[in-house]
Amino acid sequence: MVPPGTSEPDKFLFDKGTDSLNKKKWLTAREFFKQVTETYTASPYRPDSKLGIGDTYLGEGTAEALVLAINEFREFLSFYPTHKRADYAQYKLALAHVRQMRAAQRDQTETREAIREFETFIARYPNSSLMPEVKTKLREAKDRLSESDYLVGYFYYRQRWYPGAIDRFQTLLKQDGEYTGRDAVYFYLAESLSKTNQGAAALPYFEKLLQEFEKSQYLQETHKRVAELKAAVQNK
Repeated sequence: MVPPGTSEPDKFLFDKGTDSLNKKKWLTAREFFKQVTETYTASPYRPDSKLGIGDTYLGEGTAEALVLAINEFREFLSFYPTHKRADYAQYKLALAHVRQMRAAQRDQTETREAIREFETFIARYPNSSLMPEVKTKLREAKDRLSESDYLVGYFYYRQRWYPGAIDRFQTLLKQDGEYTGRDAVYFYLAESLSKTNQGAAALPYFEKLLQEFEKSQYLQETHKRVAELKAAVQNK
């Protein structure tokens, strides 16, 4: 693949791989990068070629390819833990788990893995330029996990098993106080408490909803509930 007399064959192959990667020619790019990693073991382009192989699998995006991407990025971090692009490898490793996350109603194993890898990133690379992206993706993953918990709590609420709903909603808020959809958690937690004659405990959650959310589908109903609970306290 390398023309005879090429002065830097490793660079030639790496550049070809990068060009193919940019054109989303995953298989072609992978072949060029593999030639660098397997033939030129002392090449300065070897670490970046290793990352390139991971990127081709991530780009391919099939279930099998994502598992192989995880393997490539893990190997990179094990071979080159202090490399200047180790943060990139850690980010892409987490991203490969994100791509395998399932809907909130389904198994959340990959979501938990993604969260773990993003948290590792934050601990290891506090000054990385990738930090804003990592924090955004971490929030998305945490939201997926919390939504999964919320749906269980809401199911209990619908079944009128209020103690189960209360426990699930309170645990969710303790574990993820920044959950984007927590207005629903506040509302149904407060409703569950109200329905078990715990109006005094319900009131703070209704009030939190009003304090923290300028827009929510629960605002109108919450204003009504707060007025009712305050009236009930005064009548006592």
